[in-house]
Formats: sequence, C-alpha cells, structure tokens
Amino acid sequence: MPNQPKSLNLFAGPYLDRNAWEREDVAWFEAARRDHGTRYLLARGTAHLVVHEPSPHVVFLGGDDPRIAFAQERQSILLGWFEGARCVLVEEETGTGDAGATAPDGRFEELRPLSAELPEREAGLLAYARALTIWRMRHRYCGSCGSPTRPTRAGHVLACSNRACGQEMFPRIDPAIIVLVTDGERALLGRQASWPAGRYSTIAGFVEPGESVEDAVAREVAEETGVAVGEISYHSSQPWPFPSSLMLGFHARATHSAITRHDGELEDAQWFTRAEIASGHPKVGARSSISWRLIEAWFNAGWPAPLAQVR
Repeated sequence: MPNQPKSLNLFAGPYLDRNAWEREDVAWFEAARRDHGTRYLLARGTAHLVVHEPSPHVVFLGGDDPRIAFAQERQSILLGWFEGARCVLVEEETGTGDAGATAPDGRFEELRPLSAELPEREAGLLAYARALTIWRMRHRYCGSCGSPTRPTRAGHVLACSNRACGQEMFPRIDPAIIVLVTDGERALLGRQASWPAGRYSTIAGFVEPGESVEDAVAREVAEETGVAVGEISYHSSQPWPFPSSLMLGFHARATHSAITRHDGELEDAQWFTRAEIASGHPKVGARSSISWRLIEAWFNAGWPAPLAQVR
C-alpha cells in the first residue's frame, strides 16, 4: 500500500514563504507600511473578503485602502511572502464575524464552503489566516492570571500584559488521526447520523494527552468499531482549520473483522469492497479531503482504473 501521496492535500504545501525570522523585527509593521508592494488580507471574524467573478478568488487590498490605512498593529499579523509579495492579515475590529456581508469589492465569506473552489494556494493562505484568527480570539486573556494579552512578534505570540506573570502563548493546533483500516480486500468505513444519506468515511478522532499517534489510531478504531489493528503506516497530513486541527492520515491493517460499536459516535460501520466503492455505494466524500486520498491510495492499488475516473 503506498505510503506517500502523489500530490499535496488541500491546505498543504509551500504556498507561502513564512520567513519566520522577520517576525523578530519590532518595526515589522512600519516596514510593511513602507513597502508599497505589501498585500493585505482582510478578515471579519473568520470570514475573508472574496469575489466570484470571473472565478472565486481572494481579494488583496493595498495599503492605501481606508480599511487598511487606519488599521493598527494590534489588528495585524505578518503572514509571510505570498507569490513574492509581503502579505499581512488585518482583522477588522467591528465585530466577531459577519459571513456573507457585502463590501464594495466583494463579500466576506467563510472558507469551508469555498475551499474546493478557490485556487489551492489561496485556500492554503486562508486556512493559515483562519487558524491564527481563531487562536487569537481564544487567547485574549492570560490563562494563568487572567490579564489581557497583547500581540508580539508580528502577531504570532500573545504575551500577558501583567509583567509579574509574563506568560507567552503561541498558536495551538489539535492533532487528530484519520485512518483507513483494511483487511486487504475490504475497507472499513463508518458514518455519522448527521451526514447525507449513503455517505461513509474513514475513522477519525483526536489524539489524547499522553498518547502517541499510533496509539490514538488503535484506540479510535477500537472505540468506534471494535476492530483491532496491527500494522500502521503513515500516509500524509492535512491542516484543518475548523477550528484548529492537524489531520494525520494513516493506513492500518485489521487483525480481525468483527464490528462492534462501543461509543455510539457512529450510526453505522461496515466493510466495503473496491467493487462496491466503484459502483457508487457508499458515497465517500469530496476529492479535496484527506479521507478521499486515503481511500484512493488503497483503491488504486487493487483496481484496474483509478478511483478518480470510476467516481
């Protein structure tokens, strides 16, 4: 079974030069202002300014735009260099979010429904920006003493304003595993009750404290389906900013095939052959998902036509 993907997962890849050392410059904001080539990404809560004509894409603003010209450093984050230009995220302070609101040059929209429509590099950039915004929203106050926090290092660190405390908070992500379990000829897939009829997916769950990712794979599969796994191999990862996960993708080999659902998280779990998947039952989600990629790698290793062609 292939361990490495032939192409990158959505939201992943070298879409941006982060140049992290530039964050140490205390005058970074003034440098961005002086640089007439700086491109600004405007956020209203977790929604970003986009247009749909002639095709969906992100709106980048110049420093002379009134929404940018009067922005303060505390609202801004140096993302890096996107397509060769300095890129700064500016978070509006007028509210916590207003997806769908119109603006003179576009609409503020959430990333998730747009993710498969945007150019991949722009989707990755918005995923990065969204994750930072959510982290900043959730760390406005110090978790140790309760004092307000203030951004430092170009917005990538939140420091406690209480000098007696001095805690620094860095962006956080939640590691989660997602795994395709097979017995060689069949794939184990489950579905949640809230999903569209006929849709099944790979098994997934969060890594718990004191647990390796391999342990998390075995535990989640056992909890949700009762199936035990032996050999586990890494496939790829996918940033997933909904709200702040990193999906770690694996393949695993079952050591027995009896299904017993223990925790009630899944409405159903079944084994499916390649022929069943090729026929369209079950539905297996969007091609942009890491779940599809895991199923695709296994399917293509034992079927005469690629999954992308038969589906």
